[in-house]
Amino acid sequence: MFDFLLSETQKEFRSEIRDLVRWVPRQLVLDMDADRVRFPREFLEEAGRRHLLGCRYPEHLGGRAMDWVTTCMALEEVGTLGYIFACIFGVGAELVCDAIVLHGTEDQCRRYVAPLLAGELCAAECLTEPRGGSDFFGATTTAVDRGDYFVVNGQKRFIVGAEGADFFLVYARTDVSASGDPRDALTCFVIERGPGVRVEYLYGLMGCRGGGTGRLAFHDVEVPRENVIGSVGGARKVFDTMMIPERLGTAAMTIGAAAPALDVATGYTTRRKAFGRVINEFEGVSFQVAEAATLLDASRAFVYATARAVDAGLDPKATRRMVSETKKFVTESCQTAADHAMQVMGGIGYTNVFPVERTLRDLRLASIWTGTSEVMSLITAHEWYREHPSRLATSARDSEADAAEAEAAEKVFE
Repeated sequence: MFDFLLSETQKEFRSEIRDLVRWVPRQLVLDMDADRVRFPREFLEEAGRRHLLGCRYPEHLGGRAMDWVTTCMALEEVGTLGYIFACIFGVGAELVCDAIVLHGTEDQCRRYVAPLLAGELCAAECLTEPRGGSDFFGATTTAVDRGDYFVVNGQKRFIVGAEGADFFLVYARTDVSASGDPRDALTCFVIERGPGVRVEYLYGLMGCRGGGTGRLAFHDVEVPRENVIGSVGGARKVFDTMMIPERLGTAAMTIGAAAPALDVATGYTTRRKAFGRVINEFEGVSFQVAEAATLLDASRAFVYATARAVDAGLDPKATRRMVSETKKFVTESCQTAADHAMQVMGGIGYTNVFPVERTLRDLRLASIWTGTSEVMSLITAHEWYREHPSRLATSARDSEADAAEAEAAEKVFE
């Protein structure tokens, strides 16, 4: 029902993405969930061969010079394969590429972005550490300046692609003084897999398996100065722009991952009979399906509206609120929709006879990674209160005055 928002070019691109989705072998989906495949490199290679990775980026780097609306549509379609496929698709071709394209040099784009979009290299982002995730500026991984290179030591945790990626976007502390502003203490680097870079632990995950998620350790890794993204001490600028692909991209892919659960449940409830009737004739069933459908459609509307705002170059602080609202609302709504899908299927939905149980396991990650729901609420509240004076100044009327006793002396605030 949202096709009216897409141009013919975008619809054609969607057809190409759907061809990729159809190409993925069923056995790969099953093997990844069973942890028999730790990283689906062949999937990214095929996506690159088809020229489907990073559609927002310039054509000379291998992109298609498209926009965020198209990107969200693509991530949703890839998500129908399973949440981990969209995670892998987006981490390299959106998160890592964004940092390098927006803040890096032409040489860095040539060395890393172009081969990544061609499917020749795979990348991962390294932000979370064992002692903190949401506390970005509290990172303890260090990078000591040695002139032509930096020596990096530390650990990064919950890294999708720790097993499988060829290079990593790593945030490390270059200013270790206690008196310095922590917001100016971090630097962003590209670190290639090599001596001193080790996967020290692979996680046994509830869902989203097969993405090579692990803990990376850096032991005296020598990183050339030309691998600094942006400026030394300038990681904050990189981080701020990365929040759009991290959070808006997460919202879009979550819709794609949730939608199949509702489709499966809809098909099941139109065939399953109880008490002599097809169960979708019972309001206790059909109303839950309707609620799930409403949540997914509302989520799409939120994602597309926010994508349009980003494409239009809306004020970054306003965009920050919209992205945060979108991420929280969509991820939580999609989890609820998948839960409704399982509920109407009853006991069989809890088995691996249907894929709904896998969907529900996978989606639990959505409101945790790339910023928890609580962090999204914190950002939304901060920006909402910050915007309040300007909203009042531009409002058509003073609504507080439209009360019968508005002038009474009963408004006590202290």
